Amino acid sequence: MDKIFFTKAITRLPGEDFANGLTTSGLGLPDLSLAVNQHTEYISALKRLNIDVDVLPPLSGMPDACFVEDTAIVTEETAVITHPGAVSRTGETDSISAVLSQYKSVRRINGKGATIDGGDVLLVGDTFFVGISNRTNRAGMDEFAAILTPYNRYKFVPVEVADGLHLKSGVTQIAPYKLFITKELADNPAFTPYKKVIVPDGEEYAANTLLINGTLLMSGGFPKSAQVCKDEGCKVIVLNMSEYRKMDGALTCLSLRF
Repeated sequence: MDKIFFTKAITRLPGEDFANGLTTSGLGLPDLSLAVNQHTEYISALKRLNIDVDVLPPLSGMPDACFVEDTAIVTEETAVITHPGAVSRTGETDSISAVLSQYKSVRRINGKGATIDGGDVLLVGDTFFVGISNRTNRAGMDEFAAILTPYNRYKFVPVEVADGLHLKSGVTQIAPYKLFITKELADNPAFTPYKKVIVPDGEEYAANTLLINGTLLMSGGFPKSAQVCKDEGCKVIVLNMSEYRKMDGALTCLSLRF
């Protein structure tokens, strides 16, 4: 979930089998030692922004489990445990449910055939944009909406995802009602009400930013994107995400924030 102010985050360290996870990047195998170091820097950045961070140990047999964002959608009212679109990841949710139940009431996506990944869910104001992708389907979105509709607060807008793994691979919030968005998504009428800052050509990976308590975390190696966001008035912290990029992961993937 993307909002602006948080006090808590849950993360999980990558395990020895990290390189066995799902990926389409074609960027080669990740270096586990470097991945752990990058994860440490990520946690340090969150802590500097006044976030209390729970760091979970690796989950044996679940090489993608460090990408905790996909396993839950945490709102002010409740935590919704997802049903990941990749079958190999469904075993990650019980562990996350047990942790989140310490902080929130917990609900589950459990409809037959319903799939949804947290990486496809972007909250801007009180509107949830839900990517319809290879990992998230309409049934998953509908069940998610049904869980939250009784709070009489949120709107739910589907967005077809043609490029990239998840919706947040191509659009994130960088300031209130301001989006950092790829050209491919910028013309989508769902985003018409918002100011759209276009990701520079060739730096599409940088679209996945993480806005935390007034500061924007951005992936290193994309100087044009960093400068564009600074020109928009964003306070930017750049973090190296090279090993997670190899595994189709990015900044938002590595934490659950609330």
